[in-house]
Amino acid sequence: MESVRAASRTLAGVARVTALEGSRFLSRLVAAPVHLKCENLQRTGSFKVRGGYVRIARLTAAERAAGVVAASAGNHAQGVALAASLLGVDSTVFMPEGAPLPKVAATREYGADVRLRGEVLDEALDAARACARESGAVFIHPYDHPDVIAGQGTVGLEILDQCPEVRTVVVGIGGGGLAAGIAVAVKALRPDVRVVGVQAAGSAAFPPSLAAGHPVALTAPGTMADGIRVGRPGDVTFPLVRDLVDEIRTVTEDDLASALLLCLERAKLVVEPAGASPVAALLAAPDAFAGPVVAVLSGGNVDPLLLQRVLRHGMAAAGRYLSLRVRLPDRPGALASLLRVLSVVDANVLDVGHVRTDPRLGLAEVEVELHLETKGTAHCAEVTSALRAAGYGVLG
Repeated sequence: MESVRAASRTLAGVARVTALEGSRFLSRLVAAPVHLKCENLQRTGSFKVRGGYVRIARLTAAERAAGVVAASAGNHAQGVALAASLLGVDSTVFMPEGAPLPKVAATREYGADVRLRGEVLDEALDAARACARESGAVFIHPYDHPDVIAGQGTVGLEILDQCPEVRTVVVGIGGGGLAAGIAVAVKALRPDVRVVGVQAAGSAAFPPSLAAGHPVALTAPGTMADGIRVGRPGDVTFPLVRDLVDEIRTVTEDDLASALLLCLERAKLVVEPAGASPVAALLAAPDAFAGPVVAVLSGGNVDPLLLQRVLRHGMAAAGRYLSLRVRLPDRPGALASLLRVLSVVDANVLDVGHVRTDPRLGLAEVEVELHLETKGTAHCAEVTSALRAAGYGVLG
């Protein structure tokens, strides 16, 4: 705990004390006050600058002179780049060749020498470790180091200061650095507060690891939430999460998409899927959390193309967007008749596509693909029922 306090002093004037914003929508849903800890508004767009700065600040003069090296697909890269720049240390950051261009550009702008290596993060990590061995630079791990954990733990100190009545803290978990740091700080000062970790179901390495009693690697972790897409808990973070985090919950991709959409629409906050994972957990099981609740929005660095896809997916999951296919007779006026049915049930047509060459179609048939804006799951059902009642075969 003293290491976290020392980290807080180190970060004074460097990391922002991010806002704690109330959410009326989530408060009504949970039936208790819910607050959002906005680390998406932190410098570099995520909490990562906290741990990165503390780690580099605690290096010896000789280690700083040798420079630092890191690997990341985004948030850690930017955090290390800015931290190193502020401390006058040279930084080299390896990123996968497919890393989003805005994140690559931002990392370069923060002062790092960015090198693109490999198709996946593991290959970039291997390249970074090799560079550290060859050059003598210090490898800055994204989560599995005591100084990094201490830096992330300052989020927990701020939560207790901003919301002293808090009863539950909900935080996303990838490798475990943020959750471990927050749990160290919170449990030392308020052991009665529950700390709940959230993982994407496709990358949930902690449940099997906790069951086994040691870190277990997943064979193929997969989720759109790249900030928590980690296939194995850290050796340093694992015992801290095991001993101090009260519960690990998992959320689906649909949960994440709906949470991101909610943050954008209701809280007016741009949040990446990993950052929205605590909100996803609240949406999935609102009765499972004693309030007041603080949900940590860990980052907001979302690629615009991913944001577009996720929002569309989130709208579909929330019943706000409906795609379906309908077969029509291929004659004048058939499409107009179909659109009249949709008009009656107040479905807004966003896009219409025609298919005439599918061998499954009859000679006098055309298949129409419709993309509709709808008002919720009940409205989706109403639209589908109206089409079927009018004699149309809805293919879904």
